[in-house]
Amino acid sequence: MTDGTDVLVLGGAGVDTIVYVPELPLPYADSYMIDSGIRTRAGQTGDFVAVGLSALGLRTHHLDLLGDDPEGDLVRALHRERGIALTAVPQPAGTKRAVNLVGPDGRRLSLYDTSRGHTDDRFPEPTLRALAGASRHAHVAITHPCAQALPILREAGVTLSTDLHDWDGENPYHEPFAHEADVVFLSATALSDPERTMRRIAERGRAEVVVATAGAEGAYLLADGEPTRIPAVRPPAPVVDSNGAGDAFAAAFLFGRLSGEPPLRCALYGAVAGAYACTVPSTQTDAIGREELLGRVAELESAGL
Repeated sequence: MTDGTDVLVLGGAGVDTIVYVPELPLPYADSYMIDSGIRTRAGQTGDFVAVGLSALGLRTHHLDLLGDDPEGDLVRALHRERGIALTAVPQPAGTKRAVNLVGPDGRRLSLYDTSRGHTDDRFPEPTLRALAGASRHAHVAITHPCAQALPILREAGVTLSTDLHDWDGENPYHEPFAHEADVVFLSATALSDPERTMRRIAERGRAEVVVATAGAEGAYLLADGEPTRIPAVRPPAPVVDSNGAGDAFAAAFLFGRLSGEPPLRCALYGAVAGAYACTVPSTQTDAIGREELLGRVAELESAGL
């Protein structure tokens, strides 16, 4: 393994305010009393992937735009505490933020503040080229301005992955990410036919592997043109929140891929990490470690999964 960075994570840094609600959808009322408290913590998709990769021992560097504000301070502190390198480009509009309403079953409704950026925002090209050139792989969030960075990353020769989240297979915003990445993750939530969408991604782009996660139903894997259904893994503790499960899946899958494992085993890594993430409360930012991941995978393989 050469000196440098294993994975450059691009975009997706921000904070979430977590509100546990009695049910989703939340019926209209003038007010609700939230006995569990309302908490704000650092951790959006890029942060979760970076934390997951780092917990598995991969050298990780996170690049994004951050504001000079309390929210940005939370993101900086998270990376500092976890020993994750962070390059924060100043963002005058402020740090990305969202409100997550979390139901008793762990499902969530996210409200994203889209005012924390401008259409002409860009990553400084020299910084982006230098970081990409020192990295084995880049994982690209779909937050702005990551789409504009894709050609530069390609020119740098780094392999790419992305997470399209709840893409419906039609929204054109997601297409540059879907077609430029070598590994594409997405949620099956909005897909009526996941395999059809996965095949279209592979046919129209350069993806070698496409994974659609389906929560308690497992995941769909398309590798080398062959579809495989990945069964769900039983979480090690009660499920409290699904937030970050897809990011955990992606991080563990990439850990396997960068370790030279075949796609099917990478997907098992992802399933184990995603199940673990569902046991972590929304108010925390945590990820499975390498030893626990490999131990759990060994148990499942010995049981014939």
